[in-house]
Formats: sequence, structure tokens, C-alpha cells
Amino acid sequence: MPETVLIPETEGRATMPWTRLEIEQQPDTLQATQALLRDHKAAIERFVAPLLARPELRIVLTGAGTSAFIGECLAPWLSGLLGRPVEAIATTDIVSSPFLYLRRETPTLLVSFGRSGSSPESVAAVDLVDAVVADAHHLIVTCNADGALGRRSNANTHVVVLPEQTHDRGFAMTSSFSAMMLAALSILGGIDALDARVPAIAAAVSDVLGRSEPVVADLAARGFKRVVYLGSGVFKGLAREAALKLMELSDGAVVTAFDTAMGFRHGPKTIINAETLVVVFVSNDPLTRRYDLDIVEELRSDGHCGAMAVISAQPLESAEIVVEGMADAADADLLFPFIVPAQLFGLHVSLALGLTPDRPNASGTVNRVVQGVRIYAAGA
Repeated sequence: MPETVLIPETEGRATMPWTRLEIEQQPDTLQATQALLRDHKAAIERFVAPLLARPELRIVLTGAGTSAFIGECLAPWLSGLLGRPVEAIATTDIVSSPFLYLRRETPTLLVSFGRSGSSPESVAAVDLVDAVVADAHHLIVTCNADGALGRRSNANTHVVVLPEQTHDRGFAMTSSFSAMMLAALSILGGIDALDARVPAIAAAVSDVLGRSEPVVADLAARGFKRVVYLGSGVFKGLAREAALKLMELSDGAVVTAFDTAMGFRHGPKTIINAETLVVVFVSNDPLTRRYDLDIVEELRSDGHCGAMAVISAQPLESAEIVVEGMADAADADLLFPFIVPAQLFGLHVSLALGLTPDRPNASGTVNRVVQGVRIYAAGA
């Protein structure tokens, strides 16, 4: 594997939470993830290529919480890239209503994402697919070799364990989210194709880490009570992840919402008041971008929200954050630098509220690995 520079686990621990370290290490963990995939390319393609050659194959991206939102980001992009439907269905939906989502006679590749790989729903979803679908296959992408999914081994399963540094120790998933998302984009979209793009992606993440920090720190200090993330296409899933990140890191103190640029007008816009921050992820796609910019113009003209933060990869006078070097990039590649300001904003809000970002839920009612879930037999 090519040499990569990763943040030592002990560096800065006296003053810096894991959450910050894990946000800041993403340029390195993204490159380390792609290097690992390249080193294991032959084995990965032996498993995946024959499946993708089957036109009747159903592809389902799954996970819970942030891991589910990886699928929501990638499903529309991969559908277009592969010329076939790719679905994002959360493990929580599969487990609670398996017969609504699983089709016995349809060959299925379940792509499971799991930071720990040990949440009850993740394990149960894999077991259910094996039990219900006659021709089931599993691609497991996890950050933990010792998790239940990481240890899974049988003829219809291929497990990809990402670099140890991606197994976030903080409560909120950050580098694990971006690494698992890159892995799926690379494996299903072509490892060779991603090789040429990962350096630019990593450089953009590095750039935005430095340049967005003053912007988000200022916004966090203003104490907004409501924050809305808007994104179209692949950025709808990213908006959902950004909203969850802030909700987690603020321990629910900040009301968060997400929507698409066009969908926001249909009722959800009523959330806006003087204490609302609206963040808009602007697409590089020429058509989609016009709709994104329309909502930016509309909200600025309305003048009802407390503030706006526009994130764009193309030069835009009204943008608070412009991601350099990505003006011609595919939207799928922008997922990685665009999430960084949202992660940093959540971190700064957490600190401003006097919380511990690595353990923001002081009551202990929400855990890093979900607990207290009962799994019932399907049909019982």
C-alpha cells in the first residue's frame, strides 16, 4: 500500500476531541481507503464484476442512521452511472417491514455500511435477506474488523474492512461516513476510475477544512435555534446527514431540517424565522444548479431567515464557502468536501453549548453503537 500520513492516535489528545481529529484526518483517510481498495482490487472485482454483469440483479444500499444516508447520497448517482436502478433502503426499514422491501425471486446484492458493524439492525438485515431472498449476495463495507459484519464469512459475502483510523471513536460519524461512501463509489463505480479523482477530492477536503472554519465558527457563535440544510440530487442525502450531524452534536438543542431546493417551498419553508440558518449545497450540474440558485435568491429576497450559508464548487459571488479546484467535478465527488463545513459547524455548536463533542448526549439515552433493540422473527 502506498505510504499515507495519518494522524497519530495520541497526538493532541490533551486539548483536542476525537471528533475534531476525525474530521481533520479525512484527506488522509480518503486516500488510505482508496489505496486499500486498489491493493485488494483483484479480490473485490472477482466478487462484484460477475454480479454487476447480471441485468436482473437488484442493488440495495443499506445501513442505519448516517450509514443509511451514504446510500441516499449514492443511489441516484450510481443508478445513472450503472444504467440500472440502485436503491437506498435503511436496515431499520428492512428489519421492521421485510416483506415490503425484499423480493424472494429477485437476485439481490445488499451493500451494507457499518462503522462498528455490530448494530442489531445491521446484522438482522443481512440475516433477513439471506432468509427471504432466494439468490442473495452481500458486499459489506465496515470500519471495524472485529464487528459482527466484519467477521462474517461465507460464499455469498465479500467483506471490505477499511483502515483502522476510519473507525471513529467520537459519537458522531465523520471520517467513517466519508470513507465508506468513497469505498462504495469506488467499488461500484470502478476502482481505476476513482484512482484519478481521489487526489483532487482529498485536496479539496483539505482546502475546505481550513477555509470554512472561520465561517462556521462565526455562524456557531450566533446561536441559531433552527438550521435547515438544502440539497438537490445527491445532495439531498447529504443534507439529511448534515442535519443529523448537528442534531447529534448539539444533543438535540438545535432544531434541524433538510429538503431539496424545490421541495422546500412546499410547506417546510414555514420553519424559517429570524433564528433560522439555511445552508444550501449548490450542484455543479447546470440544470440542477439553476434550481439551487433560485432558492438562494428567493430566500435572500425574502429576508426572513437569520442567515444563509451557500456552499459551491463554482465561483459564486454570494457563496460563503467556495470549494477550490472542483468547478468541473462530478457532484458525487463534491459530496466529500461539501460535508466538511457541516461537520465543523456541528463541532463548533457543540462546544458553544458547553457539550463534550465526543459524548454530546450526557444522559446516555443515545449510544455510539445502538443498544436496546429487540429483533423479532419475521412473521411473528
